[in-house]
Amino acid sequence: MRAVTVVPLKSGSVDLTDLPEPPESDGPVLVKTRAVGVCGTDLEIIAGDYGWAPPGEERLAIGHESLGEVLEAPDGSGLAAGDLVVAIVRRPDSVPCPNCAVGEWDMCRNGQYTEWGIKEHHGYARERYRITPDFVVKVDPSLGNLGVLLEPTTVVAKAWDHIERIGARAQWGPKTVLITGAGPIGLLAALLGVQRGLDVHVLDQVTDGLKPELVAALGATYHHGAVADTGVEPDVAIECTGVAQLIFDMMDSAGANGIVCLTGVSSTGRELSVDVGMLNRRMVLENDVVFGSVNANRRHYEAGAAALAKADKAWLARLITRTVPLDQWRGAYERQPTDVKVVLAFDQGAGS
Repeated sequence: MRAVTVVPLKSGSVDLTDLPEPPESDGPVLVKTRAVGVCGTDLEIIAGDYGWAPPGEERLAIGHESLGEVLEAPDGSGLAAGDLVVAIVRRPDSVPCPNCAVGEWDMCRNGQYTEWGIKEHHGYARERYRITPDFVVKVDPSLGNLGVLLEPTTVVAKAWDHIERIGARAQWGPKTVLITGAGPIGLLAALLGVQRGLDVHVLDQVTDGLKPELVAALGATYHHGAVADTGVEPDVAIECTGVAQLIFDMMDSAGANGIVCLTGVSSTGRELSVDVGMLNRRMVLENDVVFGSVNANRRHYEAGAAALAKADKAWLARLITRTVPLDQWRGAYERQPTDVKVVLAFDQGAGS
């Protein structure tokens, strides 16, 4: 079967290759891939920055933002042929650590987890895969191919879950949210903020075009420029870019008892001049919290699926700015200035 694969840590090795059919040891549920979303993680793996092939193999099938259609499922699994499903990315470690043992593999403490399409297991950019029922989540049929947005939605579903858990440390009634970055993660974070009835503000560098339009269509407020220029003192701040200066600016902007969630991963090697003493003083005296969030567990996949099911489908469709058929697969991994979310379609009907 066809699959987009790389030799991990080898730049320029990405290719459309043949892989054997998925082994039955992967699970009793057989899924036909309809589409995979492309994100920065895929591009970094293709660039040779990281990635781990399955044990004993040279190449890794990439792709972790999946949408598939069930072909076979055992009785009692809760799945049936024709169901649209999204596969969970991370698997618990083999020990397992205390968190993995209770289904919180996104909070793995020993790093021995595997991630399909990233770390030690083939991903979903292949025509078929097998999986166990506990690691696949059904999406509302009304979403159709928009279900491919579920995995990035889980990232912010987890972020909001943890924000609300932290907020519950005291009497808490958040009103204002500031989000930096109007890529897929930032826009989906804004969607979930609007669904919570909050006053949502999104900051990005572009001044016009699709991103400001998508923010406005949510009923949120779009800003460009510096964090200080927004005039917003948020109860909740969600940083989705990984830009080092924005991280400190968001920490400095948060209101009293503010919560700052970092979802973007920063590049290393850039030094900034920061008044750490002032930052510490503010955080301590105002009871601020700053935390990082990555990956998701099944609870977050289910929450993300529910959020997408009640979202405006026309708005979700505008997030997908390009759908590339498999026979033109290279184009999916070449960034264009107008991209928001790019999807590689294994089913030629995907994107229709």
